[in-house]
Amino acid sequence: MSLDEFSIIEKYFDQQRVARDDVILGIGDDSALLKVPVDQVLAVSTDTLVSGVHFFQDMPPKFLGHKALAVNLSDLAAMGAEPAWATLCLTLPKVDEVWIESFCSGFFELAEQYHISLVGGDLTQGSLSVSVQIHGFVPENEALRRDAAKEGDWIFVTGSLGDAGAALQMLKGQITVSETEREKLLKRLYCPQPRVALGQKLRGIANAAIDISDGLAADLSHILSQSRVGAMVLVDEIPLSEALLSSVGAEKAKQFALSAGEDYELCFTVSEDKRQQYAEELDRLFCVCIGKIEKESGLCLQNAGNCVYDLHQQGYCHFSQT
Repeated sequence: MSLDEFSIIEKYFDQQRVARDDVILGIGDDSALLKVPVDQVLAVSTDTLVSGVHFFQDMPPKFLGHKALAVNLSDLAAMGAEPAWATLCLTLPKVDEVWIESFCSGFFELAEQYHISLVGGDLTQGSLSVSVQIHGFVPENEALRRDAAKEGDWIFVTGSLGDAGAALQMLKGQITVSETEREKLLKRLYCPQPRVALGQKLRGIANAAIDISDGLAADLSHILSQSRVGAMVLVDEIPLSEALLSSVGAEKAKQFALSAGEDYELCFTVSEDKRQQYAEELDRLFCVCIGKIEKESGLCLQNAGNCVYDLHQQGYCHFSQT
């Protein structure tokens, strides 16, 4: 006998192992009842992943479950927030219990890692899509924001950039890589690791921050626009993985890092004083300085020899081609 909406929810989505004292009432009623800690503000973010737009329909469901939560956690990381609760809206074309079980496995494994309770959502029939809303806490007046970059700040990024973009091109058949590098690149696309703990450590160190989801150039430009400043980025300083470099070469790797997106690393700015004060901590966190905030508006990309770097492709933007 096939399952209906409510039996699917009961069997698969109301079986998580995370129990939080601040969840007064979770799944099973018209809404959740949640308790926000004293002296904390609530950070809320939502992302939707649509089949054919954000992922191919044959993406393994366990990876899709992981990524649906991870991209939201990355938004909280950019704010320096601690995650707490999530809601999930899942639209499925049909009931496939094997698919649902695998999806839940990826989603709940990551939720347990960050002690997140799934407290509600919706399950409907239609074209495959996943929407997650994440809720977290950050001490009042300590949230990292996009509008707080200052002239003279140094620009840092975490991790390495461009791998996920290369993986996407690989899946589209536009580039060919070795089997070893293929697995490394696919892992970055399918299983991004949100920088939640690092984001919290940046409270009191960083001025402005953003997560890199649409490409470094596009996302850094959001900081510049909202902070009313400009920036100079040394393209040759952008951290690139060996897997990416060996797969596509240095020039193409830089293009992926600047504009391909899907990295879910952090880009943030630090004042000169804080850079000196926290130099060892930033090194320990594998944060790399790639440029500086300037007074004059706009983003200047420079390569070796101080030549202006030509960005062939801007970051991803919905409706930009319509």
